[in-house]
Amino acid sequence: QVQLVESGGGLVQAGGSLRLSCAASGRPFSSSTMGWFRQAPGHEREFVGGITGYGAIPNYADSVKGRFTISRDNAKLTVYLQMNSLKPGDTAVYYCAAAPGGGAYMSWGQGTQVTVST
Repeated sequence: QVQLVESGGGLVQAGGSLRLSCAASGRPFSSSTMGWFRQAPGHEREFVGGITGYGAIPNYADSVKGRFTISRDNAKLTVYLQMNSLKPGDTAVYYCAAAPGGGAYMSWGQGTQVTVST
């Protein structure tokens, strides 16, 4: 099973940018769909975006489309979430997750806090 560790969270002003990283260890990685999710206080965890294994095809939630970009480096076993034009509504704990073979998300990281101030 893949183990995941997120990093790169922090405090940023509205309109700013952050890049989150998710480092994986264990197998499989290259064939796993990788996803980013977030959970704000008092809200359920929501899907932010994902990227397939082979082919690296991304997809995004409507709320972040055009502002966030997901990429992956299979050689480094790392997936990234580039977040631009951040809004206070993007404040949440961000989690990465792995779905082996593109199935269900089975492995989760511990999360990293992103706070966007006005």
